[in-house]
Amino acid sequence: MKPREMSVTLAFSTLTLWAGVLPSVVAAESPHSITANIGVVSNYIWRGNTQTGNQPAVQGGINYAHESGFYAGTWMSNVDFLDSHGNDTNYELDLTTGFGRSINEDFKYDFNLIYIAYPDGRDLNFSEVGASATYKWLTAGIAYTVYGQGDNAPGVANGNALFIQGDLYYHAALDFELPFNLGLNLHGGYYDFSYNDGGNDYAHWGASISRKAGDFGTFSFNYDQIGRDSRVGYDQDPKLWIGWNKAF
Repeated sequence: MKPREMSVTLAFSTLTLWAGVLPSVVAAESPHSITANIGVVSNYIWRGNTQTGNQPAVQGGINYAHESGFYAGTWMSNVDFLDSHGNDTNYELDLTTGFGRSINEDFKYDFNLIYIAYPDGRDLNFSEVGASATYKWLTAGIAYTVYGQGDNAPGVANGNALFIQGDLYYHAALDFELPFNLGLNLHGGYYDFSYNDGGNDYAHWGASISRKAGDFGTFSFNYDQIGRDSRVGYDQDPKLWIGWNKAF
C-alpha cells in the first residue's frame, strides 16, 4: 500500500482564436495533475507479510490530484495466497481517495479512505480510514478498518488473520535523503486486531535504501521482519527483497 510519485501536469490552453487578427494562444497552468507508475518487486511485502508467497510481483497505478489537496487513485498487484475458503487469490485492486496539505516546509498532514479488494477471493475485501502527519523526516499515522467482508468468515472463528471492522494499525517511518541520490527509510508498525483476544496481533519493522536513477526510475534494497510468532503462523524470518519503480 505501498510508494510511487512523479506527476504529469495536464496543461490546458485556450483555443486559437481567428477574428481577422493574428492568432493568439493563452496557456494556463492547470490545478489538476495525473500520476502514473509501474513497478516490479522480488517480493510483495505489506505490513511485514508477504502477499506473493515470497515470489515477485508486477504492480502499477494511476492517481489524480488537485492543487486543493484532494486526490484519488487506483493501484493493482498480483498476489498469491488462499482465502478463508481455501481458494487461490491472484490479484489485488486498491481504490483510494483522500486529502493532504502542507502547513509549512516542515509539517504536512493526510487523511485518506482506501478500499482493498481481492476480486477472485472470498471474504477478503476491506476498507480503512487513515490519518497521518509528517514533521520533517518523521511520519506517524493510524488506520482503522471500517468495513471487512471477513466479519462472518470461518477464518475469524478459527483465529486466522482476516480484516474486519474495528482492526487498528499503527505505523511510523523515518525518511532521510543521503548523498549520491540515495534515500534511507526506517519503518515499523503494529497491528491490533479486534478478535481472538490479541492472539493475532503483531509488530513488524524494516528498512529500505533507494537510489534515484533519473529516467530509469528508482531502485531499492529492502529488509522487513515480523516480531511475533503465533498459532496464525506468521513468518518471522527476515525478508530481503529488491524493487524497481518508474513514475511518469
